[in-house]
Amino acid sequence: MKHKTATLLTIALPVQVLLVQLLGFFPDFVEKYYSNGIYPLLSKALRFTFGWLPFSFGDLMYAILIILLVRFLYLKLIKRTTPWKEVLLEIGAGLSIIYALFHFCWGFNYYRKPLNEILKLDGEYTQEELVKVSRALITKANNLHKQLQPIDSASVAYSYDKAEIFEKTIPAYKQLSTIFPELKYEPRSIKTSLFSLILTYMGFSGYLNPITNEAQVNGLILNYKSPTTSCHEEAHQLGFAAENEANFVAALATMNTNDIYFNYSGVTFSLRYCLRELYAIDEQLGVCHAEMLRPGVFKNFEEVIAFWRSYRNPLEPGFKTTYDTFLKANNQRKGIHSYRYVVNLLVNYLKRDPETLLKLEKSK
Repeated sequence: MKHKTATLLTIALPVQVLLVQLLGFFPDFVEKYYSNGIYPLLSKALRFTFGWLPFSFGDLMYAILIILLVRFLYLKLIKRTTPWKEVLLEIGAGLSIIYALFHFCWGFNYYRKPLNEILKLDGEYTQEELVKVSRALITKANNLHKQLQPIDSASVAYSYDKAEIFEKTIPAYKQLSTIFPELKYEPRSIKTSLFSLILTYMGFSGYLNPITNEAQVNGLILNYKSPTTSCHEEAHQLGFAAENEANFVAALATMNTNDIYFNYSGVTFSLRYCLRELYAIDEQLGVCHAEMLRPGVFKNFEEVIAFWRSYRNPLEPGFKTTYDTFLKANNQRKGIHSYRYVVNLLVNYLKRDPETLLKLEKSK
C-alpha cells in the first residue's frame, strides 16, 4: 500500500469513529435511511450472492485473513523488513478499511431505534406481569413436552439435522411476517460454521459475518437449541443488531410456526430467561415456578448445561470479555448481559394476552 494512501486511511479511522458515535444521537435517521433504506437491499444482495454456496464463504475469508495477518506480523515485526512508521500506517489503514466495511455492511444497525419503540411496547414491566407470562410459558412448555415426550422425566429428542432446521426457519419467518411484514426472510443464507469446534471452546453458538451477511451456526450445539440459535442469527441478518432484540425475534419466530419442535425450543428458550429473572427478583418465587415444570423439560436444560461444561476451558472467559467489550463499543451498554434483556420485550409483548399469543388452546 502506498504511503500516501495508508496515511489518508489511517487519518480517516478516528474520523469514522467520531461520525459513528454521533449517529447514536440520531436513531430516527439511521432507522429511516439505513435500517429501512440501504440495508435491506444490501442484505438481500449479499445473501443472494453467497447464500447458494454449500460452505461458508465468510469463514473461508476469515481463514485467509488470519493467514495473511500471521504473514504480515512475521515479515513486519519479527523480520523487520519495514520501518515502524510504515508498519503502523499499514495497520491503521487496514483497521480503517475493516471499520468502514463493518459499519456499512451491517454495523450501523446498532444505532437504529430500539425495537420496543418500533413495536410501541412498554419499557418496563411489573413482577405480577412477569409472573403471568412465566406461568403461561410454563403451561405451554409442559403441554408441548407432553406431546413430544410421553415420559414426563425424559428429555425431548430432536431427529432433525442442522440442514433440516435451517430449512424450517424459512416457513417460521414466513408465518411471523404475517404479523410483522418487515420480518420476511428471503433469500436464505445460513450455514454451519467451518470453525464449530473452535467456536464451542470459545463458548459461542453462532454469529453473523457482517461482510458477507452469512449466518453461521455452531455445528456441534444440541439440535434442541438449533432452532432458536438459527432464528437468532437470521434476525441479525434482518437488521436487528442488539442481542436482546435478536433473541426476541427468534423467540417469536420459533413460537409462532407450525412445527411443534420449533415451538418447544422457542417456548423453553423464553421460559428459561423469565425464570432466571424471577429467581433474581425473588429466589423462592423463582424456585416455586420452576417446580411447576415437568422434569423432562429440566432434562433438556441440563443437557445444554452439560454440553457447554464439557468444553469449558481457561481461555473461554477471555473470549467472553473480548466480546463483552465489543458489544459495549457498539451501543450495547450492558455488553454480554444484553442477551437477558429479552425478558423486557417478551413480557411487554406477551403480557396483554399470553394465552392467545402463545396459542395455548392448540396444546390442550
